Amino acid sequence: MAKMTAVFLPGNKQVEVRTVMVPDPGPDEVLVEIHASCICRSDLSLYYGNAVISGGDSNQFICGHEPAGTVVKVGEAVTEYAEGDNVAVYLGVGCGACQHCRTGHFYLCRKWKCLGFTMDGGNAEFLKVPARNLLKTPKGMSHLAAAISTDAFGTLFSACRKVGVTGLSTIGIWGLGPMGAAGTMAAKAMGGRVVALDPIEERRKFAQDLGADLVLDPRDKETAEKIREFAGGEGLTGAIDCSGQPAAHDMALDCAAPMARVALVGENAETRIRTSDHMIRKQLTVFGSWYFAIDEYDDILTLIRTHNVDLERLATHTFDLAEAETAFRMFDNRETEKAVFLR
Repeated sequence: MAKMTAVFLPGNKQVEVRTVMVPDPGPDEVLVEIHASCICRSDLSLYYGNAVISGGDSNQFICGHEPAGTVVKVGEAVTEYAEGDNVAVYLGVGCGACQHCRTGHFYLCRKWKCLGFTMDGGNAEFLKVPARNLLKTPKGMSHLAAAISTDAFGTLFSACRKVGVTGLSTIGIWGLGPMGAAGTMAAKAMGGRVVALDPIEERRKFAQDLGADLVLDPRDKETAEKIREFAGGEGLTGAIDCSGQPAAHDMALDCAAPMARVALVGENAETRIRTSDHMIRKQLTVFGSWYFAIDEYDDILTLIRTHNVDLERLATHTFDLAEAETAFRMFDNRETEKAVFLR
């Protein structure tokens, strides 16, 4: 049988590049040759050995949950895909029969598995997945853009949609790493005015280059007042936190207008929501937002196409699989933003 290169994260900041067997797809599965696979901040939980998505020994699986590539083999029962199709891959593999799977939320399935955490992922030369997890990408979209279109951009597209971003919206986005930068692009494409906040100057500058209308340092004592002034005095119509920091939650909720919607995207173990001040008297809607429903992908592609969203701008560094140790070390040290294995 053929062999391939794959990346594993055994924990304790160790990275292993191994040679393993190329998997053979079952009747309802496909084999995808991976050409691009992004590193995500959640991958660092594997890097350190405390996986944010549990369910077995995550370090035994090939890592990576944001891949894209070309179909090279299909199972005998697969009719909707063929060799040569360019695809991205949806990270959640569900049972296919429950209510959540039937509505396209595979990652809410009680029996779900996640690429790179509880099953083999995309930081490899090939990936075997169920055909229903494929996201067909349009002609002309690069593999790099296709990989970024899923977790990074797709997650923030869905958050912006849940927040209700329109041409009448003024949206605050806290945390301008790859997710926050993607959120800036999505919110602008949907017509919103965007206030982008991060303590790192380079990130603020990048968000401004991506179209943010106002960029601010959240540590500045005048930031909250500047937001309210920019928003016309009432506050933000919506807010998205990508940082996971309790201080950002506080500021987002404080700066939100009455009846606003606030999405929490960045993960953390705690927050400091003041129920009376933030929730009851202002009647805010505060919710978590994670990934996207698979049937949203057509709308994601439509927004990218109709507004010429250049997703490749989010990729600051690319690496070969053989450079995985360097890639994760640099990503952990914040020497990169969106890092991508490209081949």
